[in-house]
Amino acid sequence: MVSKNKPEEIKLTDLPGVGSAVASKLESAGIYDVMAVAVLAPSSLSELAGISESNARKIIQAARKMLDLGFIEGTEYAKKRESVFYITTGSKALDSLLGGKGIESKAITEVFGAYGSGKTQIGLMLSVNVQLPYEKGGASGKCAFIDTEGTFRPSRIKQIAEQKELNPESVLKNIFVARAFNSDHQILLVDKISEMIKEGEKIKLVVVDSLTAHFRAEFSGRGMLADRQQKLNRYIHQLMRLAETYNLAVYVTNQVMANPAQLFGDPTTAIGGHIVGHASTYRIYLRRGKGGTRVAKMIDSPNLPENEVVFNVTEAGISDGKSDE
Repeated sequence: MVSKNKPEEIKLTDLPGVGSAVASKLESAGIYDVMAVAVLAPSSLSELAGISESNARKIIQAARKMLDLGFIEGTEYAKKRESVFYITTGSKALDSLLGGKGIESKAITEVFGAYGSGKTQIGLMLSVNVQLPYEKGGASGKCAFIDTEGTFRPSRIKQIAEQKELNPESVLKNIFVARAFNSDHQILLVDKISEMIKEGEKIKLVVVDSLTAHFRAEFSGRGMLADRQQKLNRYIHQLMRLAETYNLAVYVTNQVMANPAQLFGDPTTAIGGHIVGHASTYRIYLRRGKGGTRVAKMIDSPNLPENEVVFNVTEAGISDGKSDE
């Protein structure tokens, strides 16, 4: 079974100088764990908790000491990686592109592509599959689905569940859906997920569909590009910390645009630039293939080669079978 991580075992009130009042202030500001305190600057902690900078510095030092944030041997790191699990996409071909088992926990899997390429369908499929037992490619867990574009469809979830001979109502009950109406709301929802996990919800998958829609709409024009990228950078690092802290999988979809500088080949490029590209652990490009199929290409990965596979979107979700189109 998946083991709990160290940051979950230590409470904020275990830190010297952090009583219930200070902990409450930190939690209302979205700081729920010792790791989040350890990476803060003293001035930021001072402002959030309403304490002096010298006290803030002592608290941060104590948090870092508790978590032992220095170097560890590769063998010890390998042991920590033993808790990583995988969620199947439903397609053996797509799973093979991801190393053979599906999307990975403690990682961000980003999928980008044009409208109708299958991004949302994979997200919906994963939100059902995460509920399967470990031996069937799931995580016996629940899903938090952040919907920024109105793409979540309960009827589609029920359809996939029925095809898998699962109880549609039970499957829907295990998916927490939030419609994010702007980028600030989207960011706030990540803090809410931390809160829900603290309260005992077994969330093992976070789906964000899509990652960049609100940032793109709210920060338009070159003059606002730096502000957009800075905010987006903070958000995706929040997601990364969530994945690492609670050992869960993060699946995000991304929009695309045409790159005018690309003279040859496919000019399609993902929104968010290098910030999203570097932050995502696995980056996959989707496009439509022949006969209603979809083509997935691995663009970037720390351990997997560039490769391309074909899969289908069917009534049963994502599969290697015949396309419904």
